[in-house]
Amino acid sequence: MLVYEFKLKGKQQQFNLIDEVIRTALFIRNSCVRYWMDNPHIGKYDLSAYCKELAANFEWAGKLNSMARQASADRAWAAIFRFYSNCKKKVPHKKGFPKFKKRGHSVEYKTTGWKLSEDRKYITLTDGFEIGRLKLIGTNDLHFYQIKDIKRVRLVKGADGYYAQFCIAVDRQIKIEPSKKVIGLDVGLNHFYTDSNGDKVENPRFLRKSEKALKRLQKRVSKKFRKGKPQSNSYKKARNKLARKHLKVSRQRKDFAVKLARCVIQSNDVVVYEDLQVRNMVSQRVGRVPRLEATGEPVRVKNHKLAKSISDASWYQFRCWLEYFGKVYGKITIAVSPHWTSQNCSNCGEVVIKALSTRTHECPHCKTVLDRDENAALNILAKGLSTVGHTGTNAWGENDLCLDMATDLGKLAQ
Repeated sequence: MLVYEFKLKGKQQQFNLIDEVIRTALFIRNSCVRYWMDNPHIGKYDLSAYCKELAANFEWAGKLNSMARQASADRAWAAIFRFYSNCKKKVPHKKGFPKFKKRGHSVEYKTTGWKLSEDRKYITLTDGFEIGRLKLIGTNDLHFYQIKDIKRVRLVKGADGYYAQFCIAVDRQIKIEPSKKVIGLDVGLNHFYTDSNGDKVENPRFLRKSEKALKRLQKRVSKKFRKGKPQSNSYKKARNKLARKHLKVSRQRKDFAVKLARCVIQSNDVVVYEDLQVRNMVSQRVGRVPRLEATGEPVRVKNHKLAKSISDASWYQFRCWLEYFGKVYGKITIAVSPHWTSQNCSNCGEVVIKALSTRTHECPHCKTVLDRDENAALNILAKGLSTVGHTGTNAWGENDLCLDMATDLGKLAQ
């Protein structure tokens, strides 16, 4: 599935109608959640049928395309299904009970309700809101794909304008020559990651660099806010400038993650990384000092002081793009458990307990001295190779190449 994004160019009246369409889709989504609360035994198709009742009861809801109403019901069912799944898996603490949303930022059409021009540079929305024709601004070319391959069209309201996203059903595969290299990655805060070869990539820290400007813009928004009164145009402009700055930071993170992940995948045939639960790492801390259980394994303490730095690093986004490009280029990506990767010695395997402030690994057993992150990357790589060996993964289907890889892996193990 490919997603092509274009910026929309049109009149302000058309954008106001898009806002109305988004509010209508949000109303249908919230109504479906309410309907499920009153009738907890209904299913996905019952919600789709309920959309027809909403269109009959509310004239303005009937203006929205029927498939767009079904897509809004699908969003409600996604929240409900996630709640059921968490309950079934016995996820601790909150299970994610579906909530009503106050604000919406997008509406999704399926295969009807829109029409592309012959030159594929304009889109016309044909539902009851009569938005009309909008120009598509972007570098992607839709001529390479058939209209029937476009399964979804999503209208998105952003801080810097309105966008149209085309979801295209196509299997993207790029063939490149194998590099016969394997690598283990240990992500961190001092450096974005350190690999098993000792190479390091600096942490860009986009949020930290923009923090001064963000605080200044936030002060302007706070000064212009009037509690209990209608907000002025100057407040809306200040809030939009703040949103644009946050949007720029998020785009910088994404651009960095995409380019770095593509480079790593193209340069290696096997990439091993940690299966980190980033969401748990940035939650409120529950202790002060790491404790040891009866087994001797250190207990992970949720340290909220590092939450901003961890979120700024965007480890999870980097992992998602690694896995995506791994499928595109036909490479192996392996997520391994992060337990003991920093404490074990990569040479002899003995446990060397280190605090987070200790940045050098010094093994008293085999006298190995390594950078802490490089030692962890070697342990991550060893875990990943053992996983590949048990599963018998053959990414290329060529026996001679697999034999060469086995020889290289044997040298690394020594």
